[in-house]
Amino acid sequence: MMAASDMRHKRRKHVPLRTCIACQRKRPKRELIRIVRTPEGMTAIDIKGKQAGRGTYLCPSRGCWEAALQRGALGRALQVPVSVEEAAALRAFAVSLPAEEEVEKTDAVFLEGGTS
Repeated sequence: MMAASDMRHKRRKHVPLRTCIACQRKRPKRELIRIVRTPEGMTAIDIKGKQAGRGTYLCPSRGCWEAALQRGALGRALQVPVSVEEAAALRAFAVSLPAEEEVEKTDAVFLEGGTS
């Protein structure tokens, strides 16, 4: 059994935060999807978040992916233009994502149902 003094000094684990390049929301790194420019110059989706190269993060929502591709935020963040073929592959992946996240739906309902 731990002594009371040991309980006070127990540290919380550090959770790294990253920012979505589309909506600018800071979230835990594990909740976002990493896009990486590989050393060979290719743009790829890095599911595990460990691939070598310059990376950037997007929320797992279709809206953020579409916004990042339309505004050119992805190319700016990766410091390389995203080719038409790469953009098509990223859009194909985005189709498998939810249109908007459950948290955003909950927030929207809460805001609409507020008191006047």
